[in-house]
Amino acid sequence: MRKIRTTLAVAAATAAAVVALPGTTATAAPTPWESCVSGNVCFFTGRDGTGLMCAWSVADPDWTQGTSKCSWSQTDEVKSVWNRGTSSSFTGVAYYQWKDYNTRKGCTPQGKRGNLAGTYKLKSHQWIKSSCG
Repeated sequence: MRKIRTTLAVAAATAAAVVALPGTTATAAPTPWESCVSGNVCFFTGRDGTGLMCAWSVADPDWTQGTSKCSWSQTDEVKSVWNRGTSSSFTGVAYYQWKDYNTRKGCTPQGKRGNLAGTYKLKSHQWIKSSCG
């Protein structure tokens, strides 16, 4: 038992020394939101960009059959979204309850993120040129 404590103490001291080395910078792990890369729209199963994520850089009329399948979209509700789109051609992303852009449930302007108020599953989205209002 004493050997284990000593080993743990040495490991902790080594870790502290590595972090404290002069001339180095420690980088924090990305927050859940930050797993969404620039240029994409990302949908999450949890609030505040947590849980499972599906991301696209283009429109998708069917999340279950498109080129980027979202495996959880059949069973889990979308709780948050981040529109990290960068195209000057579009102002927002509209999202829909059904495939082929049927039954619009919401829209998120470019550069915005947040939690969704509804309790619904989504199946498609598209980039739009009009305002989300």
